[in-house]
Amino acid sequence: MSNGNMYEFIGETWNPLNGQCPHDCPYCSTNKLKKRFPVMRELYSGEIRINERQLNRKLSVINNIFVCAQNDLFAEGNEFEIATILGRCVNDKRGNRFFFQTKNPAGFHGWRYPIESTFIITLESNRFYEKYMGNTRHPKLRVADFATFEKQHKQITIEPIMDFDLDEFISLIRICDIEQVNIGADSGKNGLPEPSKEKLERLIIALKKFTKVHLKNNLKRLLA
Repeated sequence: MSNGNMYEFIGETWNPLNGQCPHDCPYCSTNKLKKRFPVMRELYSGEIRINERQLNRKLSVINNIFVCAQNDLFAEGNEFEIATILGRCVNDKRGNRFFFQTKNPAGFHGWRYPIESTFIITLESNRFYEKYMGNTRHPKLRVADFATFEKQHKQITIEPIMDFDLDEFISLIRICDIEQVNIGADSGKNGLPEPSKEKLERLIIALKKFTKVHLKNNLKRLLA
């Protein structure tokens, strides 16, 4: 299991995108940080915009870089920002692998990417919980867009995991043809509807039959 809320296989986070994420999910860690820290409130409020200082800062060498960890670069309407940030990634010659994660995989389509890229979608459940999923698309629509995105390195992150219908959830994940599933629990005490230990264990066993399963450290609470 990985430690904390970040993937342990990520060596660096890079946040050249500022402004309020249009998905506005109630459990979002960025929104919680905005309430605690004025600098975060300044960076991640208002219109979506490029942070030129971050965009042009020196990146690592031969590292795994999580792009826009505090925002969703591929949210609808971010075409200019996507083109600008991907342009920097494509021109990077330092041997880095870039990790792109979104709740709007429709935004993945039609762009040129670095050769070393990994694409991840967030899929909290097969169900749509309007109270907790903000302005995101239904999980089934996310899957439909991701399944037709023909790239080699694809992952699904189920975090924060919410209660699900086992057979349908497994089927949705399977059709995406992914190399890994990352599973994590709610770390923010948001009162989310969560699966039972038994259902979660059955999900993990089923997923291991066709993909690699990576369990995040915060999942221990649900498996205890």
